[in-house]
Amino acid sequence: MATLRRFSPFDLLRFNNVNLDPLTETFTMGFYLQYLAKWPQYCFNVDAPHGRSMGYVLGKAEGSGAPGKLDAGLPWHGHVTAVTVPPEYRRLGTAHALMGLLESVSDHEAAWFVDLFVRRSNGVAISFYESLGYSVCRHVLGYYSGDEDAYDMRKPLSRDADRRSA
Repeated sequence: MATLRRFSPFDLLRFNNVNLDPLTETFTMGFYLQYLAKWPQYCFNVDAPHGRSMGYVLGKAEGSGAPGKLDAGLPWHGHVTAVTVPPEYRRLGTAHALMGLLESVSDHEAAWFVDLFVRRSNGVAISFYESLGYSVCRHVLGYYSGDEDAYDMRKPLSRDADRRSA
């Protein structure tokens, strides 16, 4: 049985099997630690029964704007910085569960939506996000090291009953 839990700094020492995927964006230790210090409630890990990491999601809260006003600056929202599952644990619902946790935290904190960036060439990921209710909000030129474009995808949350943020 898999265990969903908060991401821990110790996970940084044992998640190489997850980050070896060429589509996974990897960051410095300081970057991960900054997320864990500022937004621990947005960072989750899934462990297999034998303790091996099955994947993780790293997220944060972003934006400003007065509560109740969608158009006041960049609206308050959750952001998925990274979600990744190694090939041996795909198609088990792991990414779906991780995304659900981040969306739930964002909804609980009264965010308008959750957004993420995905490589335009990553059709599998785009289809997955669409199946979760995300849609392309904009096309970002040269987002990935200036070499590849990205889609900014969004999913409205319960605060946005009129779906104005989509």
